[in-house]
Amino acid sequence: MAAPLTVLLVNLGPLLPEHPIEIILGIVLVLVITWACSKFIVPRFENMYHERSEAIQGGIERAEKAQAEAKAALQQYREQLAGARDEAAQIREDAKTQGAQIVEEMRATAQAEADRITARATAQIRAQRDLAVGELRGEIGGLATSLAGRIVGESLADDARVEATVDRFLAELATQPARSTRVGDKA
Repeated sequence: MAAPLTVLLVNLGPLLPEHPIEIILGIVLVLVITWACSKFIVPRFENMYHERSEAIQGGIERAEKAQAEAKAALQQYREQLAGARDEAAQIREDAKTQGAQIVEEMRATAQAEADRITARATAQIRAQRDLAVGELRGEIGGLATSLAGRIVGESLADDARVEATVDRFLAELATQPARSTRVGDKA
């Protein structure tokens, strides 16, 4: 039988089985191994593949969900930042307004204080001038009386008349235009 197999088969050399049962047994073993692989090994691989696919798909979904949440948080953060910028601008504007009000109040207070000081100084100057004018009247009156007494040659003791004359003289001086007494000015 070895001869007819050699005719049917291609010359396999040392791989040529000596008995035809070896070929049948080989085919049966291949079928058993194929059946065992398809029954036990392939379903496990399929389950493992399915689990990994689900895990990967779940990871992708979780990543997409996390990315969406991150985008929403970023948008919210940007809105809060814009709101904070607007609020900061409003605070700066309010501070400028309050600063301008404070400056205006301080300016008004300083102006009022300056007006008060000026009024007090004017009153003091007026009082000192009145005092000086009174002293000057007394001295001018005394000098004028003494001078008039020397010119006339008798004593002018009537104080009321002398005072009236001095007052009239000073009033006339007050109504006349003031002359410049600086050097180089012409009178």
